[in-house]
Amino acid sequence: MNLLAKLRIEPFMLGILASLAVGALLPASGAAADVLDWATKIAIALLFFLYGARLQPREALDGLRHWRLHTTVLAATYLLFPLIGLALRILVPSVLTDDLYTGVLYLCLLPSTVQSSIAFTSVARGNVAGAVVSASLSNLLGVFVTPLLVVLLMHTTGDVHVSGGQVLTIVVQLLVPFFVGQALRPWLGWLMRHKSVTKTVDRGSIYLVVYSAFSASMTEHIWHGLSVWRILAVALVCAIMLSVVLGITTTAGRLLGFSWPDRIVITFCGSKKSLATGLPMATVLFAGHPVGLIVLPLMIFHQIQLLTCAWLAGRWGRDAEAAELPRPEEEPTTAPA
Repeated sequence: MNLLAKLRIEPFMLGILASLAVGALLPASGAAADVLDWATKIAIALLFFLYGARLQPREALDGLRHWRLHTTVLAATYLLFPLIGLALRILVPSVLTDDLYTGVLYLCLLPSTVQSSIAFTSVARGNVAGAVVSASLSNLLGVFVTPLLVVLLMHTTGDVHVSGGQVLTIVVQLLVPFFVGQALRPWLGWLMRHKSVTKTVDRGSIYLVVYSAFSASMTEHIWHGLSVWRILAVALVCAIMLSVVLGITTTAGRLLGFSWPDRIVITFCGSKKSLATGLPMATVLFAGHPVGLIVLPLMIFHQIQLLTCAWLAGRWGRDAEAAELPRPEEEPTTAPA
C-alpha cells in the first residue's frame, strides 16, 4: 500500500483494471455465465440492503424530497446527452458509419446506471440517499422515455414494445432490499459500525459488474468485424462525449449552488449510461438491424465510464478520508497521564 501511495496509484482503480483484464482473458460462458449473473444480482441486492441499513430515515426522506437535484440529473440524462448525440451526426461518414452513429445516438437516449452510480457516489463520500433516488428514478422513467425518444429521433423497424419486467427488476432487486434494510436498521447498528463492510461490498459489486460486462462483450464477439481504426474512433468519440458531460455536470452543480455531496451525485448519475437497460432494449427496438454494431458504442462507453468514474470516486473518496483525519496541530503534544 505504501508503494501504491508513493506512485499515486489508487488500489480501487487497480481492482477495476484487474477485473477488466480477467474478463478479457477468462470470460464466463455457459453455466459459469449464469452463476456470474446470479452472483452479481445478489451482490447488488446486498449492497442496497446495506445502503438502507446505513442511512438514517431522515436522510432517506431528504433524498426523496430533493427534486431540484433529481431534475438536474434527469436534464443531463434526457436533454444534454440527446443534444450531444444529435450534434455528432456531423461525424458520418468520415468517422462513424451509419450503424455506429445509430449506436452512439442510442446510448445518448438511455437512462443512467443504478448500481455503479450509487456505488461510486458512496465511494466518493457523496449524497448516497440522493443518488439512490436519482438513479432509480432515471431508470424507471427510462423504460418509457427511451423508447419514446427512439421513436422521435431515430428510425426503427416494427413497433416498439417495452416490457414492465424492467420496472419489476428495479423494484425487486434494488428498492425492496433498500427498504428492508431501512426496516431492520434498529437491529443492525453493530454491523453499521464496521464501515469496511459497506466499503467491501461497494467495491466488490463494481468489480463484478466490470468483469461481467467485459466478459459478455468477449463471448458475444462484439469486437470482431470492425477495423481497428473504427473501434478506436468510436472509443475516442465516447471518451470526448463523456469528458464534455463530466465537465458540464460538474460546472452546473457548482453554478447552481449545490453542496459538494450533491455535486458528486450530479456528476456520477448525470454522466452514466446503463448497459443493463440498453442491451435488452436494443434487441427489441432494433429488430432486423445489426444489433451487434449498434450496441458496440454502448459497450465501449460503458467501459470508459467505469474506468473514469472509478478514478474520480477513488480520488474524491481518498481526499474525503484525508480531510477527516486530525490535523497535526490538533494532535496531543504530550502523552496522556
